[in-house]
Amino acid sequence: MLNIPEAPAIAGATHLHSGKVRDLYEITDGPHTGELLMVASDRISAFDHVLESTIPDKGEILTRMSLWWFEQLEPLVANHVISTDVPAEVAGRALIVQKLQMFPVECVARGYLTGSGLIDYDQTGEVCGVPLPHGLVDGSRLPKPIFTPATKAELGDHDENVSYEAVAKQIGPDDASMLRELTLDVYARADEIARGVGLILADTKFEFGVRHDDLGTRTIVLADEVLTPDSSRYWSLDEWVPGGTQPSYDKQIVRNWLLSPESGWDKGSDAPPPALPSEIIERTRARYVEAYERLTGTTF
Repeated sequence: MLNIPEAPAIAGATHLHSGKVRDLYEITDGPHTGELLMVASDRISAFDHVLESTIPDKGEILTRMSLWWFEQLEPLVANHVISTDVPAEVAGRALIVQKLQMFPVECVARGYLTGSGLIDYDQTGEVCGVPLPHGLVDGSRLPKPIFTPATKAELGDHDENVSYEAVAKQIGPDDASMLRELTLDVYARADEIARGVGLILADTKFEFGVRHDDLGTRTIVLADEVLTPDSSRYWSLDEWVPGGTQPSYDKQIVRNWLLSPESGWDKGSDAPPPALPSEIIERTRARYVEAYERLTGTTF
């Protein structure tokens, strides 16, 4: 069960929506009136719960990392960022972004087999209708990256893996083809950059929208967050050993603790997860910081 705290009021902006991590506002005053203010909180979620504990600086780390990636990817795809000149109360963890017509599809690229893709593969030998070779295990590198889209679920529900054909039927074959091409191109470039600093980008998800300019030109734009530990699975190249769960640069530390006897929490119960110990909070923050610093080469 999600228990998202009420989003704070921000002068000159109207709150529209809150997700597990981000709060979205429409700007109602100033030069960017009508555009959106996207705020990354320090909230963390696990097993479809938003925890009462927060991870200090997480929102700022995610925002900085998204900005850095948007800059790296500009030669490949336009993005929705307008400005980082945001209200003081959300400085460092918010962006002013364009209002787009969003595609109702999570665009997932996988270069390795794990997570929900592994579950699909073990049951069918395929992932989202894409046949894969026999004998793959958790953490196997795929012969080539694949596009494995998912439908966007209601808040609190799981996204559902779907076939490419289902996406083409929903949004049209031309847009589906473009989203698949963009997703795989962006993944390939991001994986190349990550490998340059000793990281594997196992899989990631993107969101795209459509922008219309004053001349009527239609452009597909990369939106939301991009290539952060909340939307991507990073592994250390030196530690990668197929055949089991790989240590990842995300909230795996939190998940592992919640599932341990030490937490005292029953994942199958209706009870919310307990507060995180300070050590787990500190280790999780350090993992996010390490991912940011390794990728960008800058100190947080």
